[in-house]
Amino acid sequence: MSSDRPPEPFRYDAEVRPGEKRHVLYEVGESYLGDAIELPVTVINGSRAGPRAFVSAAMHGDEVNGVKVVQEVADRYDPQDLAGTIVCLHVVNVPGYRAHMRYLPIYDRDLNRSFPGSDRGNEAQRIAKVIYDRFVSNCEFGVDFHTSTRNKVTIFHTRADMSDPAVAEVANGFLSAVVLDGVGSKGMLRRVASEDGIPTITVEMGEAKRYQPLMVERALEHLHNLFASFGMVDDEFESEPPWQRVVGPKEKTWIRSNAGGWVDMEWGPYPIIDEGDAVCTISDHFKREEHVVEAPFTGLVVGMAANPITVPGQIVAHLVAVDEDDRPVIEDVIDREGYAALGTYHWMGRQTAPGATRRTTTRKTDATAAGERNE
Repeated sequence: MSSDRPPEPFRYDAEVRPGEKRHVLYEVGESYLGDAIELPVTVINGSRAGPRAFVSAAMHGDEVNGVKVVQEVADRYDPQDLAGTIVCLHVVNVPGYRAHMRYLPIYDRDLNRSFPGSDRGNEAQRIAKVIYDRFVSNCEFGVDFHTSTRNKVTIFHTRADMSDPAVAEVANGFLSAVVLDGVGSKGMLRRVASEDGIPTITVEMGEAKRYQPLMVERALEHLHNLFASFGMVDDEFESEPPWQRVVGPKEKTWIRSNAGGWVDMEWGPYPIIDEGDAVCTISDHFKREEHVVEAPFTGLVVGMAANPITVPGQIVAHLVAVDEDDRPVIEDVIDREGYAALGTYHWMGRQTAPGATRRTTTRKTDATAAGERNE
């Protein structure tokens, strides 16, 4: 999207001139001691006119993969090579990040249910108000980086309202292969921004409190394609991913355990489970009783427990439906690039050859599903 108009300063309550990169610590609130809570922000204002994009991380303070993505964006892009502006919100939830906590400490408020914020609301709403008004509202599209919650891990995927053509354009420019389709919960940054005409997607990648470099590099590659597709950098780009699975609300489920014990994942070598097959078995420590958790439909494992011990009601896997056309594409990616192409699990299903015989004799079968948990 090239433009003949002259470049303009990026203004919040200061300004960053065209051709300038500025790093600032911007005050978004106060601590209990009255000292400033400062959000690290980098504004890269290109020497040429173009779109304004924000990239944000650590909305939940224990989700660190995105922090590295935003750090690298701030370092890699030179304003002399850029058409438009990149606003890097390095650590949105500064108090949570300092405490290694998902939510704002003390009252456990979720910053990602607090947008667009209020200058008369609680501390989360006040922080959200400053961030939204000063930075997000001055942009034209955005990408908000997340990971799964603690003790869970997720493959690299996107969450977006694909019924909105502008949001779909961002998701496709980001080369989103697996997309969980939906508007998101009330107060989410991506929902509020998209409804305000700032199409925004959420990217989920990996596990909380864990740095996973392969996912970070993949995110940077996809971001560069997105910037190129919007004409912000002079480079070749793809306008959509080679393969995409858009998953509707009724095509995904969290699978929960009905027993406590030790979890052994049964899927593999591909992260696809056929309807009725075992997702995992759960055994007591004497292995006198085993419970099988079965797949309610044929699906791709997009997330799973990161800890092999469980209690009744705990999530063991996140499954999204796939069809027979999806299967060979996914298997080909795994054969060529390994699991890292979809996501980095640190414990896996059974590493057997395709078609190998699996153990099926167990004492009890359980399969329960729960509603979607959003960003």
